[in-house]
Amino acid sequence: MTITAGAPPTHNTPADLALGFLTGAVIGASLTAFIGGCVVDRAPLAVTGLVLPAVYGLLFFLATLPRRAREAAVVPRTALAVIESLEAVAGETSDVPVRFELSVAPDDAPAFRVEIRQDVNLVELPDYRPRGVVVVEYPPDRPWKTRIVKRPTPQWEERAAAAQVDSVPGAAMKSETPGGCFSGLLVLLGLLLGVAAVLLLFRADLFDSHEDDSGAPKPSVSSSSSTTTVTSATGTVTLGPGRSMLEEGELDRALASLTRGGDTRQALTVVVQERLLSVVFSPTGTQTPGLDPRTLPYDRFPALVEEATTTLGVHSPRTWQITVDRLTGALVIRVVVTGPEDTASLEANGQGKVVRRAPAR
Repeated sequence: MTITAGAPPTHNTPADLALGFLTGAVIGASLTAFIGGCVVDRAPLAVTGLVLPAVYGLLFFLATLPRRAREAAVVPRTALAVIESLEAVAGETSDVPVRFELSVAPDDAPAFRVEIRQDVNLVELPDYRPRGVVVVEYPPDRPWKTRIVKRPTPQWEERAAAAQVDSVPGAAMKSETPGGCFSGLLVLLGLLLGVAAVLLLFRADLFDSHEDDSGAPKPSVSSSSSTTTVTSATGTVTLGPGRSMLEEGELDRALASLTRGGDTRQALTVVVQERLLSVVFSPTGTQTPGLDPRTLPYDRFPALVEEATTTLGVHSPRTWQITVDRLTGALVIRVVVTGPEDTASLEANGQGKVVRRAPAR
């Protein structure tokens, strides 16, 4: 029998390195675009982050389709092999990844040595032992993709039971070759450049959203009793411990801190909790139905909360929340009360008059 030592396949070709770099760039750009779009409330930017990897995956699939078709058309070759060594790598399920080193002896081709990793069921693991002969299949043009045939035909099973296969000296080809430090650095460089590209191309959306008309940022305003934060999309006021938005004048002061400087933007929703006032502003240039947060009947809010917590059947109410919007056309004030086991709500109109109740059940 003619014996030749196999050489590991070369995976770090220029095309593979370029693919790793491009993949890193796509990952960095898509993640930055999606997260940035969500943070600054820019839907096109977030959609770009979702579409980019899908388009890249489609292009990669189409580009590799001819190669995969050629590989699929190659008829695998069947041969006998002897197990030089085996080692269970890891695994907590019924199938355990096992690293095999095999000496493969084809009938009509030079013998070679190969290292593979293949899942083996725990029940079948005792069937594989050093110096045991197994039946394998491999593509003639890619012998490092050798696989052990778990259920060979009766003819090959008889041959394996009676055959003796010599060991092949030399280096073993590996089905999994590490990319190396250089390829990892290229992927990292691509990722960083992808992040930088998104930050550069969409810098206006990502950074100007926190600036007012004069170009100066609107910082958070903090005091010992409350904290106010205003951006292009939202405004929030958080009270300190021991205070409540239902206290007299508290909501008016909180709203005044959000509209400081003559801010007259319309709001999509206004949310009031025990110590929090949150306003979601309408996007600039859109025709979404909005409301003027300065015209709400804040003096009616304490009475609405009192009625919701005492008359709707919620036992031991723990939290309440007021939500104001006009998404359906008419302004709606909705009060939701939550207890350990119950939830109830009521709705009021723009004057604070109750129009609908949903008691706890």
